[in-house]
This record gives sequence, structure tokens and C-alpha cells, in this order.
Amino acid sequence: MSERNAELSHRDLSVLWHPTTQMQDHHDGLPLLPVAEGRGAWLRDRDGKWYLDAISSWWVNLLGHCNPRINEAIKAQLERLEHVILAGCSHEPAVELAERLTARSPQGLERVFYTDNGASSIEVALKMSHHYWRNTGHPEKTRYINLANSYHGDTLGALSVGDAGVFKAAYEPLLMEPITVPSPDCFHREAGVDCAEHAAQMFVHMEAALQEHAHETAAVIVEPLVQGAGGMRMYHPVYLERLREACDRHGVHLIADEIATGLGRTGTLFACEQAGIAPDFMCVSKGITGGYLPLAAVLLTETVYRAFLDDFTNLTGFLHSHSYTGNPLACAAALATLDILDSDDILNRNQETAQRMAEAAAPLGEHPNVGEIRQTGMILAIEMVQDKAQRTPFPWHERRGLIAYRHALERGALLRPIGNVLYWMPPYVIEPDEIDWLATVTAEAIDQATQD
Repeated sequence: MSERNAELSHRDLSVLWHPTTQMQDHHDGLPLLPVAEGRGAWLRDRDGKWYLDAISSWWVNLLGHCNPRINEAIKAQLERLEHVILAGCSHEPAVELAERLTARSPQGLERVFYTDNGASSIEVALKMSHHYWRNTGHPEKTRYINLANSYHGDTLGALSVGDAGVFKAAYEPLLMEPITVPSPDCFHREAGVDCAEHAAQMFVHMEAALQEHAHETAAVIVEPLVQGAGGMRMYHPVYLERLREACDRHGVHLIADEIATGLGRTGTLFACEQAGIAPDFMCVSKGITGGYLPLAAVLLTETVYRAFLDDFTNLTGFLHSHSYTGNPLACAAALATLDILDSDDILNRNQETAQRMAEAAAPLGEHPNVGEIRQTGMILAIEMVQDKAQRTPFPWHERRGLIAYRHALERGALLRPIGNVLYWMPPYVIEPDEIDWLATVTAEAIDQATQD
């Protein structure tokens, strides 16, 4: 590590605690990446070396670092209003963004409640669903149904309705107990069964859970099409079609966690569109501001909204708040992001980019330790396995993904594997030659990681 990079790393390790990190790794020599600048799909360290941001800086950066149009939108807003309390006040960016989100979202989502981040938006959706049933005379509906291998955030409510044990095991005594059903994850389909058929077969478990527990269930919560932190596991839209019908039939809300899958990441603006369904609550965050500022939105139905309209003294209002709710600067960044998605025809362009990603990754499927390459839109995942025929995973404690990460970082690519899964989730501005180079580095990283 250069002297300039080492100096910042030393200062960092003296004061900071990084997220989702065993800090002992860095104290033992795992290098930090001291970022000084970002441009397009690239990040530059303090020594001048550039790194391809293959994971959109935790899936948030849609349109490239230091995008000039988003920069200008924030600068312009900064000259007018930086922030104001949204309780009892309003401002143009918050209203316009809500108008545009509801106009572009699945039909029936007509109201917007802002929060600061994805996990907080999940908390809002859970509380609103519970509170709705309480307000409408069904206080017994207090439970939630989730999918195995799901992840919805790290706050206590979001952890409760997730199923990623590594994140929640230490906090089990503090959490609600969900009703968990097997995931329709296509990786686990039997030979000769396609993903649509597998999803339909797996729905019997959800139907059984609803049949037994609908009377006590407020909502089902899912990540549409892609289970992100669970290893980028993917499933067919037919599952969502059946889930919407079943939730309606059993009188249960449907919460769609589109925090990672929304804003064009799966090929449509929202993943739910590929199933032709509208949830009762849709949580949107991460890419909503183009990766600039913290913001999330819960989109919900008018029916839910009206269940809270009442005389104040009846205490049925939704008393939930965040200090920076609807921050004007964040809303301005989000509006600029939507402008670019539309004016530059990003969703159609992404189809070509996704195809180039598929072509570049295809040769990796021949590797003896690659069990599957899967893709939904601009998300591509490569699962490393110990035994290709049986898809036997490597033991988790061998940390093969970390070996791949370190090699890629040395070569100038920022990957952040999830266990044994390497994935590409790049900014939409990535160029074809950059994708090809990323495939080369990924192949090298897999070779390094799977050596005995």
C-alpha cells in the first residue's frame, strides 16, 4: 500500500467501525480502499489507482459517480432550501417526487411516505400494515410471513422478517417470530424442471401457510425476483402472480421490498411489473437518488391511507417520523435520477448492457468450480461450488469469496462477494469494454479462490 493510502487507512482504523465488517480482518492486514474520487463507473484511491465499481457502491449508484446532471440538480436546490421539517410543512421537491413515483409505480399505489433508508422503509411498511388491521377492527393480525433466505435490513423489525441467520442470530431474543416458508429460489430446482415450474411448485408452501395463519397475519413480505443479500438467488415472476392472488383471497397485505430491485435494476422500473402485480406496500431506496443521498419511500394504497384518517383524540394516527424525512436535497437528486432514466432511455439501453454482461460471463460457466451463472436484468451472479455436479458449496469458514475479493482489488475491480457468490451489479453507465475486462478479472479471481 502506498504511503498516501496507508496514512488514511491508519487514521481510519484508529477511529472508525465499518458496517457489516469483522474489523479484525482489517487490523490483520485486509486492505481498506481509501477513495479520493469517483467518475462514471470508476473510483480512484489516494495514490491515483482506479478501480471499477462493479457493485455500484452497495447497489446504490445507478448513473455513475459524480454525474454532472445530478450534481447540478443538488447545487440548484442547495441555493433554495437545504432542509425543513416535513411535519406541518411541504416543499416542491417532495411533492413532485411523490407525484412522479406514484405515476410510474404499479397501479393502485397512490400515496408516499418518506424515510431515510431502506431498512427504515421496511419498518414503516410493517408498522403501517399492523396498524391498519388494528384500525379496521382486526388487532389479532400481528404476524408476518417471509421467505427462507430473505433479507430486509438490519433494524430490529426488518431483521425480524428476514431469514439471513448470520445477520440476525445474535439478536433473536429481541425479534418478532415470523412464519417462514421455503423460497422459490431457482437454484434448488430439480433436474429437468424450469424456473417457472419450480416457482409454481414451491408456492404450495406459501398457500399452506396462508391457509393456516391468515387470521393472525398482517402481511407477506418478499424481495421481488431477486433475494439480494441471500446470495443473489433468483426466482420466476409466476410466484408473485400467485402470491398477489392468494393475499387478496386470504385478506393479507403484500409488502414488496424493491430496495435493491427497483429503479431499473431487474430490467423494468420495478421488479413487480414483470409479474403484472401491485403490492399493498412497496419499499424503494438505494438507487432512488442515483447513489447520492440517503432517501427511501414507502408507496402504499389509498385504502391503507384512509384507514388512518380520524379524529385525533381516537389515537389512530400513524405517529412515526425521521428528522430528515423528505429532505429537499435528496428529493432533488431523485428527481434528476428519474429525469435521466427517462431522457436517456436507460431501461432500453440496459437491455443491451445486460446482454453484454451475459455474453462476457458465459465462458465462466465452464469453470469446474462454477455451479451456476444466473441473471435478472443488470444483476448477474456467479456461484462458486466445491462440486459442480452436486452443487456442493465450499465450507463457509474457508472464505473463498474473500480470496476472490482480494485478487480483484489488486487488479483494480471492486467486488464484494456474498459468501461464495461473486456478482456484478454495476452502474448503468458501464461500457462494453469495461464489462469484458471485468469478466477477465472475475475469471482470475475464481481461479485464485478455488485453488486447493
